[in-house]
Amino acid sequence: MWEIPALAVLMELRSRAVLKGMGRFELQVLYARAMTRVWEKVERLRRIEGLRLADFGTRRRHSFLWQDWCVQALMEGLGSAFAGTSNCLIAMRREVEAIGTNAHELPMVYSALARDDAELAQAPYRVLADWHEEHEGNLRIILPDTFGTAGFLDRAPDWLARWTGIRIDSGDPAEGAETAIRWWKRHGENPADKLIIFSDGLDVDRIEALQARFAGRVKVSFGWGTMLTNDFRGLVADDRLAPFSLVCKAVAANGRPTVKLSDNPNKAMGPASEIERYKRVFGVGMQTAQEVIV
Repeated sequence: MWEIPALAVLMELRSRAVLKGMGRFELQVLYARAMTRVWEKVERLRRIEGLRLADFGTRRRHSFLWQDWCVQALMEGLGSAFAGTSNCLIAMRREVEAIGTNAHELPMVYSALARDDAELAQAPYRVLADWHEEHEGNLRIILPDTFGTAGFLDRAPDWLARWTGIRIDSGDPAEGAETAIRWWKRHGENPADKLIIFSDGLDVDRIEALQARFAGRVKVSFGWGTMLTNDFRGLVADDRLAPFSLVCKAVAANGRPTVKLSDNPNKAMGPASEIERYKRVFGVGMQTAQEVIV
């Protein structure tokens, strides 16, 4: 059953100051405008030949009920081009695939537990070796940017090139994909057989451009997040419902701080001294800072 969430979302978010004082019709108009925005995006996306897209919008969503409505909109609007959702509860309720990859937290924690620089340098590969023992197929997707994509791939063991694909989650997405393609070719792998999942700062314009550039060269997929499940920009006074950057990461393991460098220095996290140590160990040189698109 397709559900219109306006009043239900009000009940879910009634304590939010930004919604206090809104009347029933004002609230319905707010959500009608937001629904229209989502559907206009869906109408553009459904024209992209070969599109494969999943909902990755749990972390920065407007609300649970809103994410659920967005998933239903994608189901109806995109049909088989909609691959599933990273929200397991919604996937179960809507009978779509629960979909996702391993996360940055895994190498962050393995690295924090490393006893010295030598173990630290091997930690991102040890965690994937452990993952390899338990998962196969489309769950063998490399997330290489925790401590810098280029260095990760330069030092990666040969067996990783045989994995299904790579997720591009920071930095310039096109350059990240080109780096992956060159890496596969160096290892004798056919990029056309590999999957690249783009998942950073996506909205329709970027999805269209990336699909046009890489379709036929690799298998292309998108994990669409904030601008799917939380695009309320400009819909209330002072833009108080605009999305903001929200990061959910492990901050320590056994009392040791974790670090994430990313391909975008604006996304780096951790104590300054540890960030500098990790940059040295992983050979991260100059990086191009980019605006963090929530």
